[in-house]
Amino acid sequence: MADRLILETTFLIDLEREVRKAEAGRATTFLQRHPQAALAVTLVTAGEIAGGPEQNDRDRWHELLRRFQILEINLDVCWIYGRIFRHLADNGLLIGTNDLWIAATAVAHGLPLVTRNERHFRRVAGLHVIDY
Repeated sequence: MADRLILETTFLIDLEREVRKAEAGRATTFLQRHPQAALAVTLVTAGEIAGGPEQNDRDRWHELLRRFQILEINLDVCWIYGRIFRHLADNGLLIGTNDLWIAATAVAHGLPLVTRNERHFRRVAGLHVIDY
């Protein structure tokens, strides 16, 4: 398993629900199996979490995100986004815009993406996807 991982939005949603309910689930179990992994999220994931129906408190949002490295969008990510978009569009495999940005960030940083939406993200060539 990689020592650095990007957590996709579905993972954070599951983790937050598990913590709130005080019940270990898929996300908590995954983290317990990888205690040494450095964890990151993309700016897009941070935005998706902020827009979620359960996230009405900015301090709580910061508390959730503070334990993760936040990966920003730079020119390398933008270039890779364009390449992924063109390839998927040309082949009738396009995924959502936010997911494209998340995938491009993971590819640009050379990091695996942890998601329960494995089938969706596997469309992206060069992206290492880990189901949890």
